[in-house]
Amino acid sequence: MKNKRTPFRQASRNDDGSHGKRPENGVDRSKEASHGRTGADEFPEASADQYTPVPTTTPAPRRRVITPPGGRANRGSVGRNGKPIAEAKPERLQKVLAQAGIGSRREMEEWIAAGRISVNGITAHLGQGVIPTDKVKIGGRLVNMRFTTTKTPRVVIYHKPEGEIVSRDDPDGRPSVFSALPRIRGGRWIAVGRLDFNTSGLLIFTTSGELANKLMHPSSELVRDYAVRVLGVLSMEAQEQLLSGIELEDGPASFTSLQEAGGEGANHWYRVTLLEGRNREVRRMFEAVGCTVSRLIRVRYGPISLPPQLKRGRVRELNEAEVKVFMRDLEKMIQPEGAYQESV
Repeated sequence: MKNKRTPFRQASRNDDGSHGKRPENGVDRSKEASHGRTGADEFPEASADQYTPVPTTTPAPRRRVITPPGGRANRGSVGRNGKPIAEAKPERLQKVLAQAGIGSRREMEEWIAAGRISVNGITAHLGQGVIPTDKVKIGGRLVNMRFTTTKTPRVVIYHKPEGEIVSRDDPDGRPSVFSALPRIRGGRWIAVGRLDFNTSGLLIFTTSGELANKLMHPSSELVRDYAVRVLGVLSMEAQEQLLSGIELEDGPASFTSLQEAGGEGANHWYRVTLLEGRNREVRRMFEAVGCTVSRLIRVRYGPISLPPQLKRGRVRELNEAEVKVFMRDLEKMIQPEGAYQESV
C-alpha cells in the first residue's frame, strides 16, 4: 500500500535525479554550537566550517519593582506621587484633629489631657505640634489627619424638639439629635453648643471642628436669641435685675435685651438675648428672680435664625454658597482662641 504524501510536499531527489533517501552531507556535528542552530542547519548546501556560530546571551533577569504599602501611615516622608514631602510647618494637634471632624477643640484637648491620644507611639501632650508624616492614634486606632484645607465644610441646621439629648451616648437610652442628621463618611457631625433635654429650637452642626470652635468661643460674642414662656409676669424690678446682672453659682450673668412677647392667662412670653451660653443659664436666671420657665426655644444663633418653615425634627443643609457667605461674615466678627461648649 502506497503512503499518502502531504499536500504540496515534493518528494526528495538524489543528485542523479532518482528518488530515494538523500545522502547525508559531510557535516562535522561536533562543531555545532551547543545553543541554537548553526549555519549548516540553515544552508545545507554550504559547509558548516564557513559559518561561525552566533553565541546566544542569556537575558538579564528582570528587575522586580517593589511597591511600598499604601496608606498615609506607611508612606513616611514620601507622598502619593512617590516624591519626598516638603518640610511642613507643625500645627497644633487639637486643631488638626478638629479640622478632621474628630471633635471640637475642647473635646480634643480633654482627650489629650486624659492620655487617649498618642503621636508616633508616645502619649501626646497639650500644645503639641504635628506634621503630615506623624502617626496619630486615638485609643490605639490610627486616624487620618487633615491639615489646613480650603475645602468648604458642611453645615446643617436642625429644629430640635423637646425630648432629645445632644449626645451620642446616653446611659438612659434617650433619643439623640444625631440620629436625625444625614450620614457622612470620613468625619462626623459636631454640635455647635447644646440644648438641654427640655429645650427646643435651633441647633447648628458642622463637619469642621475649627468652624465649631469659632462659633462657640466666648470671645466671639455671638448673639443667642431665645423665646421664653414663664408662669406669671415679670415685675419691672425683676426685668431690671436680669438686664443689669444677677449672681449665679458659676458667676454673674445678664441678658443683653429683654422684651415682652405677649401671652394669655398665667403664661407670658419674653424674647431674651445673651452673648454666652453656660449650662442651663437662661432657666437659672429666671429662677433667680422667682419665675419658672415652662418652655424655652432658641430662635437664633449668631447670623443664623431658625427658619419658620423648618418644622420640629427636620434638618436643612446650607448649600456651598450659603456656607461661604456665612464663614466670610464670621471671619470679620471674631478671632477665637481655645474652645467652649454651651448648654442652656
